[in-house]
Amino acid sequence: MSVWDDLPGQEGTVATLTKTAQLGNPTHAWLFTGPPGSGRSNAARAFAAALECEAPAEQPRGCGVCEACRLVLGGAHPDVAMISTENVSYAIADVRELIGKAQDKPSRGDWRIIVIEDADRMTERTTNVLLKAIEEPPPHTVWILCAPSPADVLVTIRSRCRGVSLRVPDTASVTELLVRRDGLTPEQAAFAARVSQGHIGVARRLARDEGARTRREQVVALPLHLPTLPAAMEAAARFLELTTAEAESEAASREQADEARLRAQLGLAPEEAIPPQLRSHFKGLADAAKRRARRGTTDAIDRALIDLTTFFRDTLTLQLGTAQELVNEHLGEPLRRYAAGTSAAHSLAAIDAIAVARRRIIGNVQALLALESLMTSLIASPRNGATS
Repeated sequence: MSVWDDLPGQEGTVATLTKTAQLGNPTHAWLFTGPPGSGRSNAARAFAAALECEAPAEQPRGCGVCEACRLVLGGAHPDVAMISTENVSYAIADVRELIGKAQDKPSRGDWRIIVIEDADRMTERTTNVLLKAIEEPPPHTVWILCAPSPADVLVTIRSRCRGVSLRVPDTASVTELLVRRDGLTPEQAAFAARVSQGHIGVARRLARDEGARTRREQVVALPLHLPTLPAAMEAAARFLELTTAEAESEAASREQADEARLRAQLGLAPEEAIPPQLRSHFKGLADAAKRRARRGTTDAIDRALIDLTTFFRDTLTLQLGTAQELVNEHLGEPLRRYAAGTSAAHSLAAIDAIAVARRRIIGNVQALLALESLMTSLIASPRNGATS
C-alpha cells in the first residue's frame, strides 16, 4: 500500500514526485494540471502525504501506512489544508484567510501545505490577492494549485509554480484499479472504465449506482429519438430533468453523509433530537447544501453533455472507419444504424454544438434555453433512409 495507489497510469509523474519528497526540499509552489478524470486532486493529496510522510529515510516517501500519511489521506492532518469551493468561484475573503493560514508554522509535520482544488475558479482579482503569497511564501509553506490546464490560471501565477501534467489513465489501468480496490468483477470494471473514458470517480459511481447508469444511458440515447423540432424540445426538457435528478441524488447523499458525520462529532445519535444550542451547526450545514445546489446542477449538466459527446464520437469513428474502440459499444445496432444514416459532417457539427452548449451553460446562460438550442441542432438530415 502507498499514497500513490489511486493514480493508475501516472508512473512517470509518481516517480518524479516521490523523488522530490525524498529529497525533502520541494519547490514552494506547484500547479497540477490535467483533464477531468486525470486525478489532479488525488495526486495533490498523495504528494502532500509524501511530503509529510514519517517513514524511515531509507524507505520511499508516501508509505501510506504511517500516521502522517493516514491523516493526510483522511483529511485530518493539522498541517495540510485541502481547499475547494462549493460556489461558482472562490471569494476573495476565503483566499485572504488561506494566506493568513500559510503564515503559521507546521504544528506536526515538516511543511504547511495548502492545496487549492479547482484553482481555475478563481477570478482575476482573487488570483491577484494570492500572487504575493506565492511570490514570497514562508520557508515552511508549500502551495499546490489544481486546474484543468495551465491556460486556466493567470500567467503571473503559473510562471511562479512548478508544473505537473497528468493524463487520463487508459481503460486497462482503471479496470485493474476497480477490480483490485473496489472488488468489482472484471466485466463490471471494464464497462465502467470504458464508458467513463478513464475517469476513476465517474467509473466507480457508474459501477455502484444503477440509477446513475440508467440516467447516463437515457442521455446518450437521446440522438436516436430526434426526428422533429417538437421532439427536440421534449428531449431538452428530458435532458434537464435527468441531470437535475442526478445532481439532487448526489446532493442528498452528500448531505446525509455530512449530517451523520456532524452528529458523530457532536455525540448525537442518528435519530436524536437536535438540542437548541446545537441547531446553528446544522443550519450551517443546510446553508452549505444550498450553496452547493447551483454548482451541483451545472456540473451534472456538464458531465451529461460530455457523455452525449461520446455518442457522436462513436458515430464519427464508425463513419470514418478508424477501427477505434467504441465508448458506447453496448448500444450496438441502433448506434451503427444512426452512423450509417448520417454523415461525418453531422457528427462533427454535433460535437461542436455540444461544446458551445457547455460554454454557454458555464457562462450562466439559462440551461433549458441552451439545451433547446443544442437539441434543435442535433436533428439529423437522414442519409440513406431513417436513422432509428
